[in-house]
Amino acid sequence: MPPLSEPAARSYPRWRGGVSLLLVTVVVAVALAAALLPEGVRIAAALIFVASYAALAIGRIPGLRIDRAGIALAGAGLMVASGALSLGDAYAAIDLDTITLLLGMMIVVASLRLSGFFAVATAWLTERARRPLLLLCAIVAISGVFSAFLVNDAICLVLAPLVVELTVATGRKPVPYLLAVAMASNVGSTATITGNPQNIMIGSFSHIPYASFAAALGPVALIGLVVTVGLIVLLHRDEFAGAARLVPPKLEMRPNRAILVRTLLATLVMIALFFAGVVPAKAAIIIGGLLLLTRRLKSRRIYAEIDWSLLLMFAGLFIIVAGAERNLLTPDAVAAIGRLHLDDVPVLTAVTAVLSNLVSNVPAVLMMKPFIASVADHDRAWLVVAMASTLAGNLTVLGSVANLIVVQRAAAAGVEISFWDYCRVGVPLTVITLVLGALWLAV
Repeated sequence: MPPLSEPAARSYPRWRGGVSLLLVTVVVAVALAAALLPEGVRIAAALIFVASYAALAIGRIPGLRIDRAGIALAGAGLMVASGALSLGDAYAAIDLDTITLLLGMMIVVASLRLSGFFAVATAWLTERARRPLLLLCAIVAISGVFSAFLVNDAICLVLAPLVVELTVATGRKPVPYLLAVAMASNVGSTATITGNPQNIMIGSFSHIPYASFAAALGPVALIGLVVTVGLIVLLHRDEFAGAARLVPPKLEMRPNRAILVRTLLATLVMIALFFAGVVPAKAAIIIGGLLLLTRRLKSRRIYAEIDWSLLLMFAGLFIIVAGAERNLLTPDAVAAIGRLHLDDVPVLTAVTAVLSNLVSNVPAVLMMKPFIASVADHDRAWLVVAMASTLAGNLTVLGSVANLIVVQRAAAAGVEISFWDYCRVGVPLTVITLVLGALWLAV
């Protein structure tokens, strides 16, 4: 899994860092002081919740070297310090099924990556894609299908540099194909519980069977991938016009065949267990643990591929939301939200999509959780949230971590994807797929 998109360090004037630190200190002091007043815990919980989500939406605190994981952990600690939650309640708020499933999937994807599987699969398909349009379709298929079963952020981390190398070697413009990686990964990940972090959470919250989830949203993902190809071709006509033939380049590959075969078989068994009805967290962590039993690959190489900060951010978010839910969700507040008609598919789609672009999709899903419980058709509501929060990620470059990974990887290879380059495809793609998804789930 990739990091959460923040650079390890930023250069800020010293005075700005001091001002930021002073403001954060004031907010913390006010929140903790408010907890001492009558009804103060509720005020403190509100302050902590709003401040944490504002910082998470921005992705950082200007002047400070803290990332989203650190923000979530700090917010969780303040919820406990203010009395909004006891330490025991904070522990109970962490959904261990979500953390376990995400960790197991990270181990599986890391093993596939280190075995060279993704490079082999990309090379095999590109050897058969002798025209630009076929190459685009192959990239969309690889990104979309793998993202459906193996968390999409990790797929983008692997595919982006391979696609840059491939397109440069064949003399094609890299941008349309890199857009295909990011957008197809978002669309494809809609299909299953294991497609992305927010779906992993939704699967844990809703207890919808893996096969039922895939049956409901798989068609949305499939149609969305077709729309992705169509829009990229339409808006980059110069790249795909004509009948140019491609000579597939020789990509440098050093797969470890023994590890590749073993890991691929383990992955197929894991997916089969998902569809057979085994609890996804149980299947993923068992397969992930068994993959560590090898003489050919040191465990620490796999550990280095795991995004521990993402797991930390999830744990912190669970605590922040639990503190806000306990202290802020009065019956009147729940009734007011209920008047938004969240049981109506178009309304729930719009609310989720907007919220996902304001605070990011994982925090948005956690914010929606208390209100989905009161909706009559619980399963359909969760499917709508999964669909909308994922497809909304294609709206802008900042819509999902997968997009940022592709843009950053491209920049490291000297390829620039501007905000406009992304939005001219991403905005219509988001609108079309959200409308199609809402219609499908409504019918």
